[in-house]
Amino acid sequence: MSTQEQVRPTDGERPGRQAVVNPATGETVAWVDALGPDDVAVAAARARAAQPAWEALGFDGRARVMRRAQRWVVDHRDELVRTIVSETGKAWEDAMIAEVTYGAAAFGHWASAAPKLLADERVKVASPLLVGKKVVVRHAPVGVVGVIAPWNYPFTNGFGDAIPALMAGNAVLLKPAAKTPLTSLLMLRALRECGLPDDVLQVVTGSGSRLGDPIVDAVDMVMFTGSTEVGRGIARRCADRLIPCSLELGGKDALIVLADADLERAASTALFYAMFNGGQTCISVERAYVEASVYDAFVAKVAERAATLRTNDPTGPGATDVGALTVPEQLDVVRDHVDDARGKGARIVVGGDEDEGRPGWWYPPTVIADADHGMRCMTEETFGPTLPIMRVADADEAVRLANDSPYGLMASVFTKDVARGEEIARRIQAGTVHVNDALVGYAALEAPMGGWKDSGLGARHGREGIVKYTATQTVVVARLALRREPQHYPYDGLVHKLLGGLVRAVYGRGGRG
Repeated sequence: MSTQEQVRPTDGERPGRQAVVNPATGETVAWVDALGPDDVAVAAARARAAQPAWEALGFDGRARVMRRAQRWVVDHRDELVRTIVSETGKAWEDAMIAEVTYGAAAFGHWASAAPKLLADERVKVASPLLVGKKVVVRHAPVGVVGVIAPWNYPFTNGFGDAIPALMAGNAVLLKPAAKTPLTSLLMLRALRECGLPDDVLQVVTGSGSRLGDPIVDAVDMVMFTGSTEVGRGIARRCADRLIPCSLELGGKDALIVLADADLERAASTALFYAMFNGGQTCISVERAYVEASVYDAFVAKVAERAATLRTNDPTGPGATDVGALTVPEQLDVVRDHVDDARGKGARIVVGGDEDEGRPGWWYPPTVIADADHGMRCMTEETFGPTLPIMRVADADEAVRLANDSPYGLMASVFTKDVARGEEIARRIQAGTVHVNDALVGYAALEAPMGGWKDSGLGARHGREGIVKYTATQTVVVARLALRREPQHYPYDGLVHKLLGGLVRAVYGRGGRG
């Protein structure tokens, strides 16, 4: 099915189609096909048939397609931004910083890195049974990868996962979030223009509740980004099938501000990464712990900046600072967390009051002071434009509270003593920890990014971020093959004596193995 067949203009509702709504205005911008389980089965069969030829192109052939796609992203960046904004409601700058920049980097990175990261590896072995034999480890594509994507970053956390899977030689079934399918369909068109063979990448649009299980049942590996609850279900289904999965799940990322921190930088960074993308980022700053001696000053600096943030409709570059919430359900969560904190004694120093008559799904940037762990905003994932701040006595209390969470995705420590900051960072239970920064570690495509605890399994980026899309194979080659080796049948006393002497000579002094 072509992208032109899947996406149609706003010409009204029809059976088997679903609306794509601009969250900033509430207006329908497109209709797309709502596919079903039978469509998934057909797509998987096509992908399986197309995959061997794609693998046979080798790294160089696949990289040529990826580099053309990199140029496409650069040349069509404004079209890509408009598409992302139309279905997410985010600011144009959010889309450019976190999605277009990421896409341009990812195509080039994986085109260059895949041949090195997945190259055959000659292994030096110690066993005397392998003398004269060559041992090689290779990474073969698993076959068909299912990428189930979230709505908050339709390129970066959706289509972005397809890039390394494709470079590893796999075919991909990409299931974008039902609310945000347009970016994936645009990039499917782009890759076809760049020479990707038919059916190697297919975008399956429709409801996750309807298509999720059929996708898991049809593919050889699953990459999922989304909630911990849904991730657990996918992991169970993958376990039943004995196929691998990689899960990037929820987060409640902590930011710690010590008394000696540069408060200007700490406040600016905390606010930006709490409100960026409307706070709808698994690795956004979701809670702050500030040492008592600088607490009031930090809150004041954050509040001063937050009060100036604009929440206009994202009509173009520079139009707004903080965009809309992408799905209406998230508005309810944010509202409940703020109301819960207010009711339990927190101070809402900025925001907290909605514009009830405004179309679309909006919540104002909100700073919550005097928060504590009895409040949902400090312990549950909010995923919205809020920054709750808690006073702590010292670094030890801050670390204890940061670790008092089922999540462990990212965290930050601010201090002028960089060595101490790194020592504290190593005590925090999270997959990535920054010192005097936040969130930007995601841009390090060369380093693994994954979660601890309930924040997921596996990693994207780094060597781990592409090896996971492969099956490991060890090849053993007997180069100097005897007609009969000493240990072959028939057994006799001499064989036993020779083997015993070999064990004593090789391992008796702890020299090998």
